Amino acid sequence: MLKSIYHKDKVLTIGILGGGQLAKMLAAAAYRIGLNVAIIENHSNSPAGDMTKYDFSKGWNNKEDLDNFIEVSDVITLENEFIDPEILEYIETKREVFPSSKTMKLVQDKFHQKTVFKNNNLPVPHFEKIDNVEQAIDFGKNYGYPYILKARKLGYDGYGNATIFDETSAIEAFNKFNNEKTSREMMAETFVEFEKELAVIVARNKKGEEEIYPTVETVQYKHICHEVIAPADIDPNIRKEAQKLALSAVRSINGIGVFGVELFLTKDKKIIINEIAPRPHNSGHYSIEACYTSQFENCIRAVLGLSLGSSELITNAAVMINLLGQRNGIGIPENIEELLLHKKVFIHLYNKKESRVGRKMGHITALGNNQSEAYSIAKSASQAIIW
Repeated sequence: MLKSIYHKDKVLTIGILGGGQLAKMLAAAAYRIGLNVAIIENHSNSPAGDMTKYDFSKGWNNKEDLDNFIEVSDVITLENEFIDPEILEYIETKREVFPSSKTMKLVQDKFHQKTVFKNNNLPVPHFEKIDNVEQAIDFGKNYGYPYILKARKLGYDGYGNATIFDETSAIEAFNKFNNEKTSREMMAETFVEFEKELAVIVARNKKGEEEIYPTVETVQYKHICHEVIAPADIDPNIRKEAQKLALSAVRSINGIGVFGVELFLTKDKKIIINEIAPRPHNSGHYSIEACYTSQFENCIRAVLGLSLGSSELITNAAVMINLLGQRNGIGIPENIEELLLHKKVFIHLYNKKESRVGRKMGHITALGNNQSEAYSIAKSASQAIIW
């Protein structure tokens, strides 16, 4: 395999748009298989930028920095879905980019994303465009409360979402997103009464080879993914159905790379697609230690057109817990020595320079004979560190 990542007597360089923790873990996977990495981010000292001499810190909106980044990169991928597709189209005139600009146009706007899924007969909540406050009020009247009001673009970890309980909260939420200082395109979705939130990672390369990771349960804290339990403790047939739907979702957008598909398991045991992320996903971090091939390595393989590695678990169960910021200030944790006393966990600290309440500062993963054992180990360790 390694011979195929050398070109004209030099090691290939994979360029990553973004420099956060996902790029950091992508870079680590790339280095493991002998690649070089280039990072472009809109600021210096990013977690991934610190790892490479090819660190472009003026960002993709700076043409000189972007051109230099493109020049040193042989193929390019991304760690977030917020980059203007026109920039991806510009990069595509010089280098291959995965996911492509065409795929990103289908998923970046959540209204368009849901429309694609609906047109492919995939189960999604009822949704509508919301262009004004009157439509926000009417949605509640027509489909009931609560419902979810969402910004169609640039939303993550709950940012850009609001749960609407009545007419008053509809007005307040819409005006929060649309006022003298800001204007955002909105959509509304009916509220899903779910039993569990699930997720599936799918890897897909240019040759059409596919790997589907186990269905996991995600546990949210204030709209932020906090815990991931692998595999989800649900009926095996439901796990398989979730994997099938996730793969169909990725195929519907002709996705190349790695994708995180979020789903709901309803109280009547139906599965509904929530959203898709066109990149490695928080719900797949456990795969670094718990699977034969992590989501990050398979992302690198996929965008290079290499054969994919196995997504199977090498353990009975794994639990990942995000380490969230508990204060605003410097990004140096407290009690690191106490965390290191927990000898059966895998520790990932992201080297973010600033902590904010709720910000993802790191994660830990524990393996076990079953979900309960892995959870107990991970939970105990997660309580030993403070940001």
